Amino acid sequence: MSSSTDKVVLCQSSSCPNGNPPSRLECPTCNKLGIRGSFFCGQECFKAGYGVYNPFPNFQYSGTLHPWYPLSPKRTVPEHIPRPEYAATGKPLAELKQAGQPPRILAPEEQEKMRTACRLGREVLDLTAAAIRPGITTDELDEIVHNATIERNSYPSPLNYRGYPKSVCTLIVLSYAGYHADLNETYPVGKIDDESAKLIRTTRECLDAAIKICKPGALFRDLGKAIEPVAKANGCSVVRTYTGHGVNDLFHTTPNIPHYAKNKAVGAMKAGMVFTIEPMINLGPSWGDLHWPDNWTATTIDGKRSAQFEDTLLVTETGVEILTAGARHAASPTATDAAPESSSSS
Repeated sequence: MSSSTDKVVLCQSSSCPNGNPPSRLECPTCNKLGIRGSFFCGQECFKAGYGVYNPFPNFQYSGTLHPWYPLSPKRTVPEHIPRPEYAATGKPLAELKQAGQPPRILAPEEQEKMRTACRLGREVLDLTAAAIRPGITTDELDEIVHNATIERNSYPSPLNYRGYPKSVCTLIVLSYAGYHADLNETYPVGKIDDESAKLIRTTRECLDAAIKICKPGALFRDLGKAIEPVAKANGCSVVRTYTGHGVNDLFHTTPNIPHYAKNKAVGAMKAGMVFTIEPMINLGPSWGDLHWPDNWTATTIDGKRSAQFEDTLLVTETGVEILTAGARHAASPTATDAAPESSSSS
């Protein structure tokens, strides 16, 4: 809630435990929507009288985005759908065992399973994106993702991964027949300002620049060298905390793929490897992030906007196949062809 300094009204909760004293705390969402009767004397009163609340009232948020509680109940998955090991425990033990091992080369039949999973992931993302509009909640989008995923006999990979309570974490990941698809795009909601539109465009260009250098022999550390100049040229910065990663029958595995220049990623691409590239790009020069007390949410440290695009890629003998390709790639078939030049090793 926000504090109003230009007027004082009595707490408008019908069940105020403090006798409805003068109150300056106003629900910011209600204010924006023009809803009256949204002044309360404190968080507990707000929670009891209105039904939604900020569970971390003393946390210093960096921007206008705040949490909205209580969360809806965890959604269920039909018993017939295969589950990853962490679905019951929240612990991805197989990932921990694989940590530090060389990236896997997938056999042809495994590559086909990845193609199927990624095709289904793209379907779910496009279906969900079509529902985006001003006023829709992220919980409603979560329900769309969850239902569309199980309709495809797939498991929503984020659900209970390290204890995460939802089926979508503002990117689409599903597991089909034991193999994960991972993809993400940023969408405008209604009319947006020019800076936000530039951010979305720049982030998309950053991902496309990285994909263009993918082929056997390309160095993973060079992907950041392709991404960061595009971001900087447009007055943006590259988040360093989060990286691309290998993906197959494990949700997250080697290789580790930083998106900034002068990184120390090891290894080179080989045919049969599958991984994601997923740059997060911030407006302005600050790439730092701030983590909320829910242990999941990360925002920019300065409160400015951030965008992300992500694809799952298969290295082929001659270049790279974009397994999660959608309409964005339809007009640029060269994105899957290897460039003739060798990537730099500096």
